[in-house]
Amino acid sequence: MPRPIEALIHTDALAHNLARARLAAPDAKAWAIVKADAYGHGIERAYAGLRGADGFAMLDLAEAERVRALGWRGPILLLEGCFEPRDLELCSRLDLWHTVHREAQIDWLAAHKTQRPHQVFLKLNTGMNRLGFAPAPFRAAWQRLSGLTQVDGITLMTHFADADGPRGVADAMAAFEAATRDLPGERSVANSAATLRYAPDAPVVRGDWIRPGIMVYGSSPDHPEHDIAHWGLLPTMTLQARVIATQMLAPGGSVGYGSTFTADRALRIGVVACGYADGYPRHAGTGTPVLLDGVRTRLVGRVSMDMVTVDLTPVPQADVGSLATLWGRGPNGSLLPIDDVAHAAGTIGYELMCALARRVPVRAVA
Repeated sequence: MPRPIEALIHTDALAHNLARARLAAPDAKAWAIVKADAYGHGIERAYAGLRGADGFAMLDLAEAERVRALGWRGPILLLEGCFEPRDLELCSRLDLWHTVHREAQIDWLAAHKTQRPHQVFLKLNTGMNRLGFAPAPFRAAWQRLSGLTQVDGITLMTHFADADGPRGVADAMAAFEAATRDLPGERSVANSAATLRYAPDAPVVRGDWIRPGIMVYGSSPDHPEHDIAHWGLLPTMTLQARVIATQMLAPGGSVGYGSTFTADRALRIGVVACGYADGYPRHAGTGTPVLLDGVRTRLVGRVSMDMVTVDLTPVPQADVGSLATLWGRGPNGSLLPIDDVAHAAGTIGYELMCALARRVPVRAVA
């Protein structure tokens, strides 16, 4: 039989979370962000839950081709734009919209021969200091683009550095509004955190297009301040495996490499067929939450390549074959948000989703 581990992608939850983003910004169009292979969910598996979006956004051309191959005929946006001039040929052929964040990309457009003018998103750097024009040269970039026959429409965009934290979006929005004042075109500024925290009360944050990413995949953008229950989100990925052995530790007994956990009493533990080679975080320590047959318990000892060990005390009936939910939906309506596991491991839900290993079987479920 196959090794008893699998990941489930919940397409109903993807649709629910996308609807939750729309509820926060009801008068805006919504991109479904499917970069990093739909945050590790798989574009083809996630598509059924996300096809209610107004457009799909990602980073690379291969992912754009996959979305078109699924039958999507609406907008597709390249969030980092083109990486070399010949990328524009595929943009023309597949009707891809693309971000412009540096002068060279405007040069490439000016030299590009196309019968179909392009839709571009002109990006302003409002403090993230990764991609985008600084405020001073931004309007000159807009002037150049607006004068090109290769360009049909220009959407103005930025990306918030602090929408999930105490600094918020006020300074970035002030910079954006100053740089874009009196310029025509649609606006797109809101990521997941801005969509949930600011868009409901601020039309300028909602803009014309929201870009909900991590919230659509069932992770809270401002965890641990707020969890997914606070935002009305549902887990979209479940990682589950079976107990393949049990052990009885005597008081003073240890488990795993380095003997990092020592039992202070007699303790029955279960060995679960999941480890860091499956994408489970190696730095998850004793106390990291796990569901066993739907009951919350804890990891004990060090994560191995292929196994983790869990405390069976809260689940005395558990035995070989019992179901361990490493994150996501457990039996009988139980839930273990991916943020809880990530927080215990000193990381974020994004990383766990994207780190799911290729050797783990994955299937989509409604």
